[in-house]
Amino acid sequence: MAVGPRFLLHRRTVLAAMLGGAAASLLGCGEDSVTHPPPGPPPEGVSIPEVRAGEDVFAYVQRIKGGFDETLYKQVLGAANAFKEGDALVGVAAADDTSRKNARQLLENTRLVDLGTHPLREDQLHALLVESEDRVAASASQDWTLGRLKQFLLESGEADIHALVPGLGSDVIACVVKLMSDEELIAVGRKVFNPLPGSHVGARGYLGARIQPNSPTDNVDDIRWQVFDGWAYAVGDVVLGCNPVSSSPESVAAIESALHELLVTFGLEGVLPHCVLAHIDVQAEVERLHPGTTGIWFQSIAGSDTANATFDISVEKMLGYAAGRTGQYGLYFETGQGADFTNGSGHGYDMVVHESRKYGFARALTQQVAKAQEGAGRAAAPWVHLNDVAGFIGPEVFRTREQLVRCCLEDIVMGKLHGLTIGLDVCSTLHMDVSLDDLDWCLERIMPANPAYLMGLPTKNDPMLGYLTTGFQDHVRLREKFGYKVEDRMWAFFQRLEVIDAQGRPTEHFGDPVWVYLQYLRAKGDTRPEPEIRAEAAQRLDEIRARGVPMAVGHGANAWDLEPALEQEMRRVYADAKTSLWTELSEPFIAAMPDAVRLVTKSKDRKEYILHPETGEQLDPASLDALRSLRVRHAGKYDVQVLVSDGLNALSIMDDGQLRPYLVALRDLLTQAGYTPAPEHLVLTAGRVRAGYRVGEALFGGLGDATKHRALIHLIGERPGTGHHTFSAYITAPPVAVWTQAGRVDHNITRVVSGIALTALTPSLAAPETVRLLQLLTP
Repeated sequence: MAVGPRFLLHRRTVLAAMLGGAAASLLGCGEDSVTHPPPGPPPEGVSIPEVRAGEDVFAYVQRIKGGFDETLYKQVLGAANAFKEGDALVGVAAADDTSRKNARQLLENTRLVDLGTHPLREDQLHALLVESEDRVAASASQDWTLGRLKQFLLESGEADIHALVPGLGSDVIACVVKLMSDEELIAVGRKVFNPLPGSHVGARGYLGARIQPNSPTDNVDDIRWQVFDGWAYAVGDVVLGCNPVSSSPESVAAIESALHELLVTFGLEGVLPHCVLAHIDVQAEVERLHPGTTGIWFQSIAGSDTANATFDISVEKMLGYAAGRTGQYGLYFETGQGADFTNGSGHGYDMVVHESRKYGFARALTQQVAKAQEGAGRAAAPWVHLNDVAGFIGPEVFRTREQLVRCCLEDIVMGKLHGLTIGLDVCSTLHMDVSLDDLDWCLERIMPANPAYLMGLPTKNDPMLGYLTTGFQDHVRLREKFGYKVEDRMWAFFQRLEVIDAQGRPTEHFGDPVWVYLQYLRAKGDTRPEPEIRAEAAQRLDEIRARGVPMAVGHGANAWDLEPALEQEMRRVYADAKTSLWTELSEPFIAAMPDAVRLVTKSKDRKEYILHPETGEQLDPASLDALRSLRVRHAGKYDVQVLVSDGLNALSIMDDGQLRPYLVALRDLLTQAGYTPAPEHLVLTAGRVRAGYRVGEALFGGLGDATKHRALIHLIGERPGTGHHTFSAYITAPPVAVWTQAGRVDHNITRVVSGIALTALTPSLAAPETVRLLQLLTP
């Protein structure tokens, strides 16, 4: 069976690639590309010690280089940014505040038309961005400088801004936000709005929520009950959007069906869409197999052709899908600063420009959907919106809470100036210096810019993706503090649901998901006595919590406070995640591994491994020598090699009853299936997923029959934070001819079994699933 890349890795993978049912530096481990800078400290910053009066970017480059120089041009544009680690890694961050100030002065003097004639990268996406710009609107400002544009945005009213911005290119929009302080970004953000058609989502004074009902095992009960939980707090008016663990059409279809059935039961299918964030190809396949069950279609998008290729999409593919979206619900995009360079597509320019180009892509696709709607005779425009996932990748992109706030404010303004309805996933990974309390601090500073929506989960901990984001009661607090409203039709629904009263105050049923479940069953015609249903619900909640999915019930002293015991448990999980993150494989554990071959990467210590992920993707020379010796001993006899790495959670590998039972079952099943696994277990310290690809190249590259498939099964600790200690199995099994090409093997030909733990996907179930996926990859 041929396996297309769209079925390979779920959103956990690309969200650090940037995401989506596939999006990620993350794969559980903050992945970076083999084309990253060499391991080690980031390059020195860009120094711009002095500029001349009236000098623009191009005059400065001409003076310094004697002509146009693309590298210096990119560096000057990057140096104008507020500092972020990602720009430093690419080599375009300012060396100091003076250089940053001078870069901004050069930009202020630069004309928009000159930026347009010097694109940072020309590819199919750039051509589409230029085509999507409104030429009439552009003519009004083409001779302006960026400084004048900034003043216009700060001084003009919303109507005048809306008239101008369709003609602004994505690079121009990126550059003008570089010139603004946080306060100025807030000033623009809170006066420009692009609500969804026929809705108040994204309107002034409204703050919506995407309920993110993720389950570590794609259990539809976990998913359904998290929706009940959100609605109990009057949260969840933008989209019911679940990130799947498995992107198989069968699994995605089951979740789509469960979410669709909820909406139909409550009569909300015309008010609120649902979405399973698998690859768009998978969603299309599910719709083909089960017509009418999918809602708004999701896809992660990037800022260049090469970065989009890592998501297995192209301009042509996405335009084709957009042309087919003729119903009420169009497309839903996710993006995030840093995704491009962490996938090896930095191309020497900064993260703000990359992000802005993604919004330009979304703008162009929105135009294509609008054409499709018009062609289908629909009077109303479709729903198309974008979620900026800020903070998901980790400290290699940005590390501090101040940088997270800056990123969110930049992205809100860039999204709004592209005419988009833009929401935020204000989030943090456990290896960033952003704590649970820091997230609240960030939200307080971001919310005045009035994004369209935030994520919503029972607590700040995502039980599947293992990161921190916004909980349901954060929404309650932010609505109270800033006076933001919920979309009117959903607010009326929450009143009918009796979780809030006619004045919008919490009722006795507020924060009670069992009450919402009761209303759900009543709407389906269930007439059993309420006590019987409540007893059934209590059992369901116990089962869901036992699977590691927290459920919020009730509240603390204020309606926006978590119930104290749940608050304590959330903080316990956070503390455990920090411990997991910094724990290393112990010497006794490695010594006890049967037939262990010890390997290490170029990370000199745990801190470097966490902060500079690329060091964990390359093997040190001694390890490469050990692999060469092993290759000679094997003499081509084995077609499967098992590799064990600590990843971001060594405890998941070392906990009793997890790895060993899996390995015993795996070896037995591999033999039964006709494979010949090597007897050794390779044990890699400070190893990331891509380090496994380098191991496979060393063992299998140029080995014997070029058409024979050789497999690496890489077991690696997942990022902590879910409350589970889980590891994943990454299965890569191309022919020898592919292993032979250095750097060719990557995530696009890998499959994964994730969430393996005694408390999640048990080893006894994970081992046969691993072998099943391996069989799909080795015809």
